[in-house]
Amino acid sequence: MTRIAVFAYGSLASLASAERTLGRPVEHAGLARLAGWRRRWSLARDNLRTEKTFARADDGTVPPHCLGLNIERGAGAGPNGVLIEVTGDELDRLAVREMRYDRIDATGEVAEEDEHSFGRVFTFTAKAANHAETPPAGAVILATYLRAVEAAFETLGPDQLDLFRETTDPHPVEVVEGVLVRDQIPAGNPREW
Repeated sequence: MTRIAVFAYGSLASLASAERTLGRPVEHAGLARLAGWRRRWSLARDNLRTEKTFARADDGTVPPHCLGLNIERGAGAGPNGVLIEVTGDELDRLAVREMRYDRIDATGEVAEEDEHSFGRVFTFTAKAANHAETPPAGAVILATYLRAVEAAFETLGPDQLDLFRETTDPHPVEVVEGVLVRDQIPAGNPREW
């Protein structure tokens, strides 16, 4: 039977977040890099028309878009992340969480720090409709998302947060505190960002 893993390079690297989505305890199967890719703030979620809407905590205005992390083809050793072992059904559950992303097979592109013999490794990259080469006007990054991602990488071991920062493009827009004002979020999906 082929073992399956997901390469998590953003909020999914958080054990608590992955556990909420998968509905079971989760362990990281190992650190990895995704060679030939780069990590950018190029996923744009329509904050006005999707399953969740956030207002700015400081003035109550509603930004039109929220940016999230994405991976795109690039050069070099690639972004760092973590592998999470999943079943086929869990991979489908993650597709619901990652609804603005396409699931891709990254088996030959993942460089594991430890050998885990995964037959297949998948990851997620922005769907064309959600990819923003340049941030849309008025877009923001939610501070809760950024904090969750950075906390996840900090727990991965010495230097992993620094490597995350080194292999991620700078924030192209303002980072703001947000307040959830509309919630039609599927069960198991993050409500904090």
